[in-house]
Amino acid sequence: MRGRVRTFLLGAAAGAVATALVTGADRAGDIVPALDSVTAGVGSAVDWLADGAGTVREKLDGDTAGAALTGPARIIDGDTLEVRGMRVRLHGIDAPESAQRCLSAAQFWPCGQDASRALAGRIGAQPVACEERDRDRYGRIVAVCRVAGEDVNAWMVSEGWAFAYRTYSLRYVADEIAARAADRGIWRGRVVAPWDWRRGERLPAMTQPPDPGAIVLPGAAGCVIKGNIASDGERIYHVPGGDFYDRTGIDTGRGERWFCSESEARAAGWRKSRR
Repeated sequence: MRGRVRTFLLGAAAGAVATALVTGADRAGDIVPALDSVTAGVGSAVDWLADGAGTVREKLDGDTAGAALTGPARIIDGDTLEVRGMRVRLHGIDAPESAQRCLSAAQFWPCGQDASRALAGRIGAQPVACEERDRDRYGRIVAVCRVAGEDVNAWMVSEGWAFAYRTYSLRYVADEIAARAADRGIWRGRVVAPWDWRRGERLPAMTQPPDPGAIVLPGAAGCVIKGNIASDGERIYHVPGGDFYDRTGIDTGRGERWFCSESEARAAGWRKSRR
């Protein structure tokens, strides 16, 4: 963007001076009015930049489209695909993370996994055509992907399986509003925005503490915290999204267990994993 502004300003300055010279300007009084147009150009550029990052992204949205990447897709999660060995992040949307759960009718459900399944069901075995918009900090292609001409990004938001990612685009806001109004997908109950979930925000695990004598089943009623006992006997609990959560198994025969909340785990003598 800076390059575009610099080119704009240099072009305006060169044009102004050239005009003054061609018309025979040999005095500062003739050149100064011509250079006034440069000042006006600077003002326009500053106004354009001051619109805000979101608006600028929208204005450039049509200019940054790259060549299409086409082929069969492998679903990574609700907003990420793999096409011909390339990771593709769906532009302008943010779906619940794979380990994320939502709350509806007093029950937790795996909305992150359901979002992935919804995307997989929509694409099926059909080839996708993904038009590159950007590259993210992980090197993934950020793209608008289509199946048989339909914008899959828009479909995920309109069906209630993803948020409009306003930080990067306003393109799908109307689709999100419609999905919320119709209580589709994640909007049928309570959900933490994925960007907040990645920062550690969670829905309350339970409105009431569990019965101390009850048998807690894996994943039951939001009891998804893993209480692991390390080889040295230290008791450590892992929350969804933690570095070791997926690779940690629970052996109840060794005294390991599932918890419904972090406060319950701490009260039982477990400490939180540092990663």
